[in-house]
Amino acid sequence: MMELLNNIWNVLITPSELNTKLFILPFNFIEMYLFMTLFLTIFNISSNRKKRIYFVVITSLVIILTNFTIPNPFNVFINYILFFILILLIFKTTILKALISVVSSVAIFALIGGLILNPYITILNITTTQLSNTPIYKIVNLLIMYFIVFLIIIMLKNLNFKILLSEDIDKKTKKIIFLDLIFGIITLIVQAFITFYYIDKLPIIITFLSFISLLAYFSISIYSLTRVMKLSITTKKLESVEEYNKTLHILHDSVRGFKHDFDNIITTIGGYIKTNDIEGLEKYYAELVDDCQKVNTLYILNPEMINNPGIYNLLTNKYYEAESKGIKVNMTILLDLNTLKMKIYEFARILGILLDNAIEASSECKEKIINISFRNDEKNNRQLIKIENTYNNKDVDTTKIFTKGISGKENHTGLGLWEVQNILMKNNNISLFTSKNSRFFSQQLEIYEQIGKP
Repeated sequence: MMELLNNIWNVLITPSELNTKLFILPFNFIEMYLFMTLFLTIFNISSNRKKRIYFVVITSLVIILTNFTIPNPFNVFINYILFFILILLIFKTTILKALISVVSSVAIFALIGGLILNPYITILNITTTQLSNTPIYKIVNLLIMYFIVFLIIIMLKNLNFKILLSEDIDKKTKKIIFLDLIFGIITLIVQAFITFYYIDKLPIIITFLSFISLLAYFSISIYSLTRVMKLSITTKKLESVEEYNKTLHILHDSVRGFKHDFDNIITTIGGYIKTNDIEGLEKYYAELVDDCQKVNTLYILNPEMINNPGIYNLLTNKYYEAESKGIKVNMTILLDLNTLKMKIYEFARILGILLDNAIEASSECKEKIINISFRNDEKNNRQLIKIENTYNNKDVDTTKIFTKGISGKENHTGLGLWEVQNILMKNNNISLFTSKNSRFFSQQLEIYEQIGKP
């Protein structure tokens, strides 16, 4: 037993690039778990156990493969690109969020690695080559770095530190963020080369100053990103307030009109009753109900009922568009949009396309009606969004309308419902059911709990 331990120790302290790579194989899994936990924590990315296992295993195997086939430090940059692709595919994030996730996690590891590397090799009086090729030196260095990263993760969780990335930001802001990220990547690449080739030749004070400058750069970048996202959210809320003020003015005018005409309405009803004109009363009542329904819909169009700024703006804009075309819109909101079980960006795209189609189809009809309802189906643990509209083309084939290039409208590309189909195919918890009858064409979006979510 003592001989075995002695042999293992001799291997650990003997410089060998191959042995070092073999000994640190298990550490790749630890590093990728910490890497993943960092960006999941910072950006509050939804995940489940299956996704986390996939990411750790695949990225670790990728690192092992590139370490044995591509020379250092070029293999590191290949790994970064693959990490970005895997975050997109496994966690289904946006391109911007995936890119920021990679840069932020890499930056934290680079900062910690750069901070401890020079003191480490100075204290042990070794070179970077000895560090890279001697198993024991490499293992201890990695353990120190992992421990510090672990402490940072614990601190972030205790502070509940999260950066909320808005999915609905303007193109100019996106360009600024992308440019900042590109400069950040360039900075990390330069730092990686300096660390790999010259760290043992630099004084500790220079290493420390480099660490401080990198820390300052990324701290300011994160602060600026947070401010930009808050500004974007605030802008959306202000737009919602403006839309709500518009709705309130219309609602106020409608209520004033009812109040002004109240006596006339009662007198008119009394006239039908006195003459026993039930048919006339029914017709008058139906017209009166239409006006009342318009007021009820306007009452529903408020940020408290539709508690997502983006969806609120979408619905109000589509409502006013429909109204300008003489379409009667009936709306029922019995769903908290903050509990929506799908990405709000994808939901808004589907909702916008379905509403555009409903407005266009009903605008061509003699009877112009759109019914919109949001509700929970607690019995079947699902959320239902139903849009139905009057339509003229009774021969429309509901099985073919989702095919690319197929459209029942002239001069249209038929891409709208095809894009909806693409979103449905990317998500295993949403379905869209299309139906029609003699009066209404109906689209019902059903959203379930994420499959596999713990």
